[in-house]
Amino acid sequence: MSSAKPVLYSYFRSSCSWRVRIALLLKGLEFETRPINLLKGENRSDEYLAICPMGQVPTLVIDGHTMTQSVAIIEYLEEAYKERGTRLLPDLPVERAVVRELTEMISSGMQPLQNPSVCARVGADRKTEWGHYYIDRGFQALEKRLLETSGKYCFKNSISIADVCLVPQVYNAGRFNVDMTKYPTISRINQALLEQQAFIDARPDKQADCPDELRMQ
Repeated sequence: MSSAKPVLYSYFRSSCSWRVRIALLLKGLEFETRPINLLKGENRSDEYLAICPMGQVPTLVIDGHTMTQSVAIIEYLEEAYKERGTRLLPDLPVERAVVRELTEMISSGMQPLQNPSVCARVGADRKTEWGHYYIDRGFQALEKRLLETSGKYCFKNSISIADVCLVPQVYNAGRFNVDMTKYPTISRINQALLEQQAFIDARPDKQADCPDELRMQ
């Protein structure tokens, strides 16, 4: 492994950046954050596109490699640093498949549909309705599945990649006015995760690029 500190290109409120921050912290890895302001279009600069051709965040530079796509990054962290910090995937193949299923329900089935780039195409007058619909629909399915898989966390009683993805998605549900009282299992797990130090330190309002008016008092 390289001795250089990992560098995370991130935006404070990006769900995908948030996931990777949580994973890095759970693995006990020190890292440098380089903010990319999505609202100012910094992700579309020539300099950043040379690093990440999709113009998305996060990008992680680690061990001499440049990686994009949050779930792929987190799986790398789990495989390359398996013996460090929190294990994010169980040992049994069938259990790993369940964790990946839960992860994909969020990372593929919900989050991309309420991404700012998608909402911009929908239009300002419809974006809240649009995001609310797809998060609400996704949470209906996830709540049912978690009744079968969860213990304290999404899969039994150990934090996994699914939990890393869940917390940012619940936060986004609040931004789109989703009634979380309909989802007691999701809400219970989210609250348990928010008590963990890595999840506290990864919060958007804890990041250097968070505007002062959005910081929690």
